[in-house]
Amino acid sequence: MRRIHVIGIGAGDPEHLTLQAVNAMRDTDVFFLLGKGEEKQELIDLRQEMLATHAREGHRVVEARDPDRDRTPARYASEIDQWRRARADIYEALIRDELSEDGHGAFLVWGDPALYDSTLAILEEVLARGTVAFEYTVVPGVSSVSTLAARHRVGLNRVGRPFQVTTGRRLAEGWPAGVDDVVVMLDARHAFSLLPPEERAELDIYWGAYLGTPDELLVSGPLDEVAEEIERVRSAARDRKGWIMDTYLLRRRDTAAEPAGDDAGGGES
Repeated sequence: MRRIHVIGIGAGDPEHLTLQAVNAMRDTDVFFLLGKGEEKQELIDLRQEMLATHAREGHRVVEARDPDRDRTPARYASEIDQWRRARADIYEALIRDELSEDGHGAFLVWGDPALYDSTLAILEEVLARGTVAFEYTVVPGVSSVSTLAARHRVGLNRVGRPFQVTTGRRLAEGWPAGVDDVVVMLDARHAFSLLPPEERAELDIYWGAYLGTPDELLVSGPLDEVAEEIERVRSAARDRKGWIMDTYLLRRRDTAAEPAGDDAGGGES
């Protein structure tokens, strides 16, 4: 039976690799790398450096081009379904044609495979087709969300309160109900600038780009005061590198004392 490892490799710092990730790399015969064009070749290079350090001798690397998709489609769900089917075609061919029937392959996933990444869903789609059989395991990774919080030295939640992780597309539709702390990923259009002025005036932002890499950028402060700086820094970085990966936390300012609660300091349950 073919076996696939889906390995979370962190936000960009090679030291984000966990011992479990390193062990999975050493158990892998063939690594499948999907590139997104020349502007992200440095991301391929970073993964290659990780493999040179941790993968066993004799491993192979097979590269494929990630299918393009419309980032601003009129019908978002339809576009995503089409893109995932195209990606599933590539995964299916890679596993079938490049991995022996008893071989071990791996996909290296930025951040954590369980958080805003399509790899697991696409592998399930390939299995459902029934054309190639394999088992797969998932190795969790350090996400850009946890890296952002660590770099800004802030907690994601406050005492007795939930927080929400969402996308820029969703934030552009309005502030989520019932939360004061929102982490935003996959934001291509500065969705925080689309919030009503009265909401922006109540918010602090903790923003980061290229987290964990030598090009890391960090800005924080009252949203009204630093929004233009973030847009300027972000645009300049994108023009310079040709791509950007950023994440941010929006936090509604609170002048009242926080209530005590069961989760006041005991860690995860």
